Amino acid sequence: MSADQVIALVREMLWLALVVAAPILGVGLVVGLAIAVLQAATQIQESSLSFLPKLVAMGAALAISGPWALERLVAFTHRLLSALASLPAAPHGAF
Repeated sequence: MSADQVIALVREMLWLALVVAAPILGVGLVVGLAIAVLQAATQIQESSLSFLPKLVAMGAALAISGPWALERLVAFTHRLLSALASLPAAPHGAF
């Protein structure tokens, strides 16, 4: 496997991590922003107030987008293992 192939795999891995995490982080961002606006409007400055709604919303986003994310991760893993299986065998005694 050449250095270009390794770089392409690492780039694809990082992009996939971003794409898989984006729905969950996006929901957390939107809910956090909504709660911050609500806290500013009502002048309730309780830091623990935002934790539970964000946790529930992110859990729901994970439950909804989980099968899609798992499908993407399994497909990438399959491509990665297929690429590794096509590598030539190392000489005996080489590390």
